[in-house]
Amino acid sequence: MAQFVRVPLSRLDEDILQALLEEFASRDGTDYGAVETPLPDRVKSLHAQLRDNSLWLLYDADSEQWDLVPAEQAQGLLND
Repeated sequence: MAQFVRVPLSRLDEDILQALLEEFASRDGTDYGAVETPLPDRVKSLHAQLRDNSLWLLYDADSEQWDLVPAEQAQGLLND
């Protein structure tokens, strides 16, 4: 069973956070629509969502993987 932990942004160096956001924003399936959004714009949007707590950075200790998850969904995963 997954063991999720919320990662506080204050625990990450800005360079590490930037790299995580760029990796996430460049994953397959993260940009849909008629016009492709440039990577820097997607990263900026993700960063804003993290700052306003609508998006959380979760780490799964079992699989040693991380993901960005909408806050409501993340709360459910952390409460399981």
